[in-house]
Amino acid sequence: MFRARRIWVTAAAVLAVAGGSPGLAQAAPPPHARPSTTAQDKDGGLPPGWQITGEGAGRQLVWRSTAPVPMTDARVEFYAKDRMLGVPRPGKDGRTFRLDLRRAGAPNGLTDLHVRAGGRELDAAGRTETPGGRRSAAVAPPARLPANSVDPGTPGSYRTTTGEYDLAPVRLPGFPEPVEMKAVVVAPRGATGHRPLALFLHGRHSTCYSGQDVTGDWPCPQGTKPIPSYRGYLRDQQLLASQGYMTVSISANGINAQDDRAEDGGAQARSSLVRQHLAHWADWAAHPASAPAVLRNAPPADLSRVLLVGHSRGGEGVNRAAMDSLYPPPAAQDGYHGRVRWHIRGTVLIGPTIFGQNPVADVPSATILPGCDGDVSDLQGEVYVDGTRAVSRGNALHSAVYVVGADHNFFNTEWTPGQAQAPADDDFYNDPDQRDPVCSPGTATRLTADQQHKAGSTYIAAAARLFVAGDDRVRPLLDGSGRRAPSADPARVLTHAVGAHRTGAFLPDGKITVTGARLCSAVDPDNGVACLASGTKGASPHFAQWETDREVGRRAVALRWSAPGSAVQMRPGTPVSLDGAKDLSLRVIVPPNSTGTKLDVSVTDTHGKRAALGGVAVDGLPGTERTTSYWAREVRVPLSAATRAGLDLAHVKSLELTPRSHSGKAWLMDAWGWRPGTPAVRAATLPRVDLGRTTVKEGDSGVRTYRVPVQVSGQGNGEVRVYVVDPDTGKATQHLVTVHPGGHDIDVSVQVKGNTRYSYDVDDTVLVKAVHGAVVGSYRGGVTVLNDDPMPKVTVTPVADRVTEGQPLKWKVVLSQAADVDLGEIFVVVPVTGPELSTKDVDPAWLADATGESPDPERPLSSIKYLYLTTNVPKGALSAEVSLPTVTDRVAEPAESVRFQATDENGDPQPGGAVLNGTVLDAS
Repeated sequence: MFRARRIWVTAAAVLAVAGGSPGLAQAAPPPHARPSTTAQDKDGGLPPGWQITGEGAGRQLVWRSTAPVPMTDARVEFYAKDRMLGVPRPGKDGRTFRLDLRRAGAPNGLTDLHVRAGGRELDAAGRTETPGGRRSAAVAPPARLPANSVDPGTPGSYRTTTGEYDLAPVRLPGFPEPVEMKAVVVAPRGATGHRPLALFLHGRHSTCYSGQDVTGDWPCPQGTKPIPSYRGYLRDQQLLASQGYMTVSISANGINAQDDRAEDGGAQARSSLVRQHLAHWADWAAHPASAPAVLRNAPPADLSRVLLVGHSRGGEGVNRAAMDSLYPPPAAQDGYHGRVRWHIRGTVLIGPTIFGQNPVADVPSATILPGCDGDVSDLQGEVYVDGTRAVSRGNALHSAVYVVGADHNFFNTEWTPGQAQAPADDDFYNDPDQRDPVCSPGTATRLTADQQHKAGSTYIAAAARLFVAGDDRVRPLLDGSGRRAPSADPARVLTHAVGAHRTGAFLPDGKITVTGARLCSAVDPDNGVACLASGTKGASPHFAQWETDREVGRRAVALRWSAPGSAVQMRPGTPVSLDGAKDLSLRVIVPPNSTGTKLDVSVTDTHGKRAALGGVAVDGLPGTERTTSYWAREVRVPLSAATRAGLDLAHVKSLELTPRSHSGKAWLMDAWGWRPGTPAVRAATLPRVDLGRTTVKEGDSGVRTYRVPVQVSGQGNGEVRVYVVDPDTGKATQHLVTVHPGGHDIDVSVQVKGNTRYSYDVDDTVLVKAVHGAVVGSYRGGVTVLNDDPMPKVTVTPVADRVTEGQPLKWKVVLSQAADVDLGEIFVVVPVTGPELSTKDVDPAWLADATGESPDPERPLSSIKYLYLTTNVPKGALSAEVSLPTVTDRVAEPAESVRFQATDENGDPQPGGAVLNGTVLDAS
């Protein structure tokens, strides 16, 4: 495939589209946060709250929060309307976020700039769709689910012992500082034989603290201590150790402090760290005398039975570690080069990120989704379930565990107030003036920290018992069968799943014809196509945004009815086999807080014979506009009626749903033939795709062609979907590609035309996602073209710098030579000697628009923080004017002056920078 791109960028090219290294950060807005204010010029400029700083290749788009934004797991992302512009890097002050302008594209206008993390607005106070509009009434909690026959939360018979080890740090690719090899071990006392191993990896929170202050530094500065996030799972470890497991929780502060440098947000680095630890455990199992002291009196670990548990970005890290253990990554990207001497039996992912949206289909997983998550608040971890469908064999169970009333942090005691050594908080949005009826502390649905952690421990143990110990009696707790573990009470925990003994799927993602309803897309800017229209109160984890403006293949069937009885029919491209299944299992979404949605289910075979299977009833989860509660409930109907009717269940051509409630809405995610049991899982041999990034200089002349680096390893053939993001428009084109190891099937070319005029560096970005029979490691890459021409020098000449009140002050900004991009200069107001222009001497509408400030009380302009004048010299032009509007008043006053000075990259006056001086004379 070939696609040309000009190196110069059009007039608005000051922002990135899907660019930048994934940063970090948090989803709940900081308390009382609002955007800082920046002046707009009369011709457009940037909206309040934003500015462009720096010079040359160092120019950046900057947003400042008036309150610190904690360092957490969700990525901070800049948006223009609903289009992601890029992922900024955080400043050390915890308030400032910067997006390099070398990640450049040309959005169609710079209006409605805003900041999101994990699907939630961070600059919410300045936007109309902020939390706090109409409230949805929470429904009364339903009756408890029946208890399961086995409760994995019950402590075992072993006493436990705890200790730590601290090995030599390791260096990981792309990270300048070494990363610690530190861990806490909890082991069963008196256990004999080799014991299965559970390894825990925490997520991305602050790294160092002193008193109530925290930082993201590494190593920790003098006078501060490392935050022991790795010690936050001791209760979970103690439960598993009492049941006979060896457990270890590893520290990853060194990665947390540096992962904003990594294009994948640190997933590969976390995988390398996990595998470094596993390699040591394999050595210690083979040579016990070489083990740390804590392990010498403990049973050796059985590395053929390993469970990985990851929280937040740690969840994405252990998913990548499972992938890398089956399908080795390219050596240049990895920090572990040894052979694999372990077998990952399953993963537990707690409130995880999944930036690449590429789960490992052949490793069983349980994904815990906290219903009141204020960090990864879009609950994107649902993709660890949905994203495995049809990718490989389908034998591995992938479970979603929705915990009503749980936040993100309280699964880790070191992130829990009152239990942590360092400062900690409840991550859910908490405003005493806007209490949330579902998630604010003290409501009937919100869990306490201890209740939440107890539920987490129980379901981690359930996954261990099913995936590692092979105890099928625990499966109903994870596979949507509607059972509960009493140890997790009073938490309300709901599950659904795909995989295991599910076969014969009706998938909206595939070739399917729908009548009586519509096929909708998870990610699409068109409200007529999108599954959830913009403005919907609340969100769905099934429809979490990715890095493209729209996606192909992520769909659902959207039903809407105003009277009972109108059938909806789904007809796949080829008949579905339900032969051998006991039930038909459906995953159905209904609006939060809704009750009584009833659907009759029937199927028809290829001979035209139809059978009514029965009815299902679905109630919504508790939810508000702040929660992600459009989540699918699993419901089942027996296939016995079809068998009695003589249906050919090996050749079912259609599925019908008929609403029986008076009116309503629902979304069908999928339907499967289901039977009980957990099959043995054998990973398929698959090709692995990894993208890279090439950095080149534009040159002074000629046209050069560069290709995006792609490596395909492993075995066999597979299908992936490739998205190419246009840097000028931000829109992605996509196509399906069949890949095979060593091939050049993904061929994305970039044409670069050299010149001698200044422009911004530009990223051409490519994304890839597995579709069938493949895995994807490094999902993001491209070609970065560096500008190699000097930035024009800027001078200022007065046009009208001494005027009578009511007339505008004007200056001309002149470039030494034209550029191939718009160039702006920002001037900040500074104090003057003598009488100064005040807030009542300038146009009040301009002042309000520029700063959000009122003229009253009257005060010098230099007392207003973030008062800027900006100018924009269009591409190819040599100059532009900047002006300050003044007003006439009836007050006799002396001549008054104002002074603006060019800014540095922090928006502060630049020593020796260009200056705008102006004087306003009294009209009388």
